[in-house]
Amino acid sequence: MKIDNKIIVIILMMLTLCMNLYAFEKVGTTSFQFLEVYPGARASAMSDAFCTIVSNSESVFWNPAGLARVKNFDVTTNYVGWLMDIKHYALSAAYNLGDAGVIGFQGIITDVGAIEETRTEDMGPTNPVDGMYNPGLTGRVFNPNSMVIGLSYALQLTDKFSFGVTAKYVKEDLIYAKASTVAFDGGFLYDTKYRSVVIGASIRHFGPEVKFIDKSYPLPQTFNIGISANLFAPDNPLISSIGDQKLLMSYNIIQPRDYSQRNSVGLEYSFQDMVFIRGGYTFNNDQEGISAGFGVKLDNYRIDYSYNNYGEYLNSVHRITIGYELE
Repeated sequence: MKIDNKIIVIILMMLTLCMNLYAFEKVGTTSFQFLEVYPGARASAMSDAFCTIVSNSESVFWNPAGLARVKNFDVTTNYVGWLMDIKHYALSAAYNLGDAGVIGFQGIITDVGAIEETRTEDMGPTNPVDGMYNPGLTGRVFNPNSMVIGLSYALQLTDKFSFGVTAKYVKEDLIYAKASTVAFDGGFLYDTKYRSVVIGASIRHFGPEVKFIDKSYPLPQTFNIGISANLFAPDNPLISSIGDQKLLMSYNIIQPRDYSQRNSVGLEYSFQDMVFIRGGYTFNNDQEGISAGFGVKLDNYRIDYSYNNYGEYLNSVHRITIGYELE
């Protein structure tokens, strides 16, 4: 049996095992929900249908196998204007070690903002004469936060197959309770070499349950399997060749541990590999639906923006990513 055939067999076995695990381990509540907020603007603009598209240092957030595509050095910074005025800041970097593989780094900080403490025993009138009333404010202000620090490694085993793994330290400080743990990610990419078709899968946030005070909850483990291809491109398109233009399509099946299966479709149109217009849609999601965004790449620099609509009652989410690649 050739090595590519062996790899395909291994892939199918891994996918079957992971799908069976997720079929029996659904739970209603998971800990560390901030881990489900992904920072990349390009990925979010394509509704997270990104498992097989990853190709730079942002791979550490989606599928560490994508790090194998980094030619030399790559770094990105990300900003997420999340719901309820929560902000996420992220940094990723990757460096190619040659035949030894590619190493990656990630760091994420979540800023919930300042919250004024209130207590029922402090509620009541402050001055009977002027009718002023204290809603329970104590005068104390606290700042909950969370963070992630991780290291990744990826290796290109053949011209078609690459894999990657991540180990990360995760911590959440809720002021009155704190918790931390070590979690793991893993994934693979398989370039079929047939008309730009790529398949891949990743599992994220695999680790032990997290205990706050007297209750424990599992991590928000998520399993992705995806396929992507250039519908139109100058070289090796799925449908037809078109000059300096590309139309990339990606489809992902997403199995979160605390929700039913989701399906995401993303599109990316590019002109001369400089200007990018993106869009996507997530099916079977209570809030998120349509997403959109654009990007610009000049020399080794890239800037991406995304917009995600979270329905009538929640704010829209905006992401900005700035990256630099040294080839």
